[in-house]
Amino acid sequence: MSYLGVPGAELYYEVSGAGPVLLLISGGTDDARDFEGVVPLLQDAFTVVAYDCRGLSRSRLDGDPVDVPVEVHADDARRLLHAVGDGPAQVFGSSSGGQIALSLTARHPELVRAVVAHEPPAVTLLPDGDPRRTALAEARAVHAREGVRAGMAAFVAAAGLDRVRHPGRHAPESPRAAVNTQRRLVRMERNLEYFLSHVVGPAADYVPDVDALSSVPARVTVAVGDASEGQLAHAAGRALAVRLGREPAVLPGGHAGFVTHPTAFARVLRALLAVRPGAV
Repeated sequence: MSYLGVPGAELYYEVSGAGPVLLLISGGTDDARDFEGVVPLLQDAFTVVAYDCRGLSRSRLDGDPVDVPVEVHADDARRLLHAVGDGPAQVFGSSSGGQIALSLTARHPELVRAVVAHEPPAVTLLPDGDPRRTALAEARAVHAREGVRAGMAAFVAAAGLDRVRHPGRHAPESPRAAVNTQRRLVRMERNLEYFLSHVVGPAADYVPDVDALSSVPARVTVAVGDASEGQLAHAAGRALAVRLGREPAVLPGGHAGFVTHPTAFARVLRALLAVRPGAV
């Protein structure tokens, strides 16, 4: 457990395991503890690095909170990779963390061996006229007018997180996963103000560089949950996969499948991150 100084912040991060570096990037309401179920299932094959993005949980800001562009988060990830290793890494990012992972890959392809972007909310890639393109911005406006509770209710509705087509697939795979899911909700409460004020807008506005991602040497995989069909991030992930000309991978559980289904999730993620012989 350590801190890394970056311009304007100190990032809390954890390192465990041995092997090539695997960087885990959580979503904007979350932190490194989201991965406590999957890390033990990955650290025999990877040096696993998980961190709290700037402004969230244990990472500290040097000044007043401000909006953080995805590119700034990607630069934080770049600095963290330089601090923990000297070669290209595998990268997994979920939700806004998926947007960060994509930006890191497009801007610094020499640092990424393989990347899995899980349900990145790239809403700008949805079809013109689709009302979901502006839904997250509207939720942010509700927060500005009416506060955290109203803003989060609007966000949940906009993201479709209150609409579950496959409830059985959302049920945690074990009692431990159920406990971790409840603990995650408590942590999220503490990050909501910062998330709604300074994360959701830039994450929704970010447009992945499809041309760059199509030409990097890294293997780029867009993934969606098998239980999140009909939700905004699932649809945005599929839209990005179409732009990249490939089918999305399907990971167990919903938008937080790594919390609710860590064993099944880690098994599929390991396969997706396997690097072919001769790859950079």
